[in-house]
Amino acid sequence: MKFDEFAILHEKKEYVVANTNHDVSKQVEPEVEAFNKVQVQDDTLVQSTQGDMHDTDCAKPGMDILKSNSTSRILVAALLLTVVLILFKLSPDLISPNVFSRQEPAGVTHVLVTGGAGYIGSHAALRLLKDSYHRVTIVDNLSRGNMGAVKILQKLFPEPGRLQFIYADLGDAKTMPINPYGKAKKMSEDIIIDFSKTTNMAVMILRYFNVIGSDPDGRLGEAPRPELREHGRISGACFDAARGITPGLKVRGTDYKTVDGTCVRDYIDVTDLVDAHVLALANAKPGKVGIYNVGTGKGRSVKEFVEACKKATGVDIKVDYLSRRPGDYAEVFSDPSKIRDELNWTARRTDLQESLEIAWKWQKAHLNCYGPSMA
Repeated sequence: MKFDEFAILHEKKEYVVANTNHDVSKQVEPEVEAFNKVQVQDDTLVQSTQGDMHDTDCAKPGMDILKSNSTSRILVAALLLTVVLILFKLSPDLISPNVFSRQEPAGVTHVLVTGGAGYIGSHAALRLLKDSYHRVTIVDNLSRGNMGAVKILQKLFPEPGRLQFIYADLGDAKTMPINPYGKAKKMSEDIIIDFSKTTNMAVMILRYFNVIGSDPDGRLGEAPRPELREHGRISGACFDAARGITPGLKVRGTDYKTVDGTCVRDYIDVTDLVDAHVLALANAKPGKVGIYNVGTGKGRSVKEFVEACKKATGVDIKVDYLSRRPGDYAEVFSDPSKIRDELNWTARRTDLQESLEIAWKWQKAHLNCYGPSMA
């Protein structure tokens, strides 16, 4: 047989030698007479025939290249893997000290506050930072944040340590939920409890009720994003009406079986709430789950709340009474006896008007949330 043509592809360049007229038929087995072309690509022999390569004078160089390069690649891969493993093992020593890898000093508790840029979370972070033995990391996606707050947000880079898991259940949660919102909260509790059974994590679940008030020193307050006001707390709605941001206050439902026909709720001051968090942290124990209602234990009607807000602001707020909102329950208030007995916590700021006066002070100083003061 004669090789009429063969091509060598090397370093992505093609060289063609035609009509070489070398008679190599004696060196090739019959079944490879269909062999037309031999390609060497990137130093690797590639056969483009329908037959099998045989140990001929023509094939030997290619096979040697194949074996040589396969061995080289294996050695290079092994070397690279070794280098990567060494770098991975030594990486803490090769980079600058990482604040997330340092050990906490004795007596220091590192607290991760999820939603720490929000109304409750920011008050919790502020309270924790006042304690010299606490380190605080805030995590928040700012999806419900106010741009005024974002502009003054300080970047924090604290270190993580052993995390105590505290789940805060915002809303009117009950052991037997009364609406889809409550069912979702109960499901979250169940998931956390199930997870705790397979770990040694300390778990404290706090069931919030209706949160009001603000920092007594006037450093923080409630400032929802404008488009979220319709879905905010009743205290925020009252203040918006008192400031003239909205034409009045909408009260939904006046035919409930309560003392005055409006819903009854348990209003807890935010400063009392964050105190409960601090106590929960101090009493969290690995492998244990604590579930507590955090409220005053006393219900107040919506009408009673509105009257207290009028007195706190000094504004005769216009009130529009509308039909019930689907899913609202007539009365929801806490039984805080467990947290009182086990953590020695009791709500101290139970004067509704006083809590609203403190919150109103911040509102007056921040008419545009984080802008100029009210005239």
